[in-house]
Amino acid sequence: MPIEAALIKPVVDALMGLFRRGENLQLKRNAEAALREAIRELLLANPDENKAEARIAIAKAAGILSADVVLAEDMLRKHRATKSKTVGRSSVGKSRKRAAKSTAKPAEKPAEKKASKPATKKPGK
Repeated sequence: MPIEAALIKPVVDALMGLFRRGENLQLKRNAEAALREAIRELLLANPDENKAEARIAIAKAAGILSADVVLAEDMLRKHRATKSKTVGRSSVGKSRKRAAKSTAKPAEKPAEKKASKPATKKPGK
């Protein structure tokens, strides 16, 4: 029995190493897909910055150090800088026209009438 146990341990270790390598490859494939999605998201007209940032973080956590990670981070940084400059400016819909101010003076109030008679009549007269 001790001989069999001694032979099983290296086999189990080798199998575990292969499984880990397979998991790492799958992890890297998923991270590369997430990175592609982040770049695709940043190319949209109104990207979701939080999703893109999370996908970039996934790629970094998986250990992907490529030009794509740098490109995605740069795109995110530039988008945030551009967004802060254009906050409040909307090109959607009609632009409002400001009311034209007239140069004429406002109409003067008519002179108030003097009270000549009381509002109630006295009985007996």
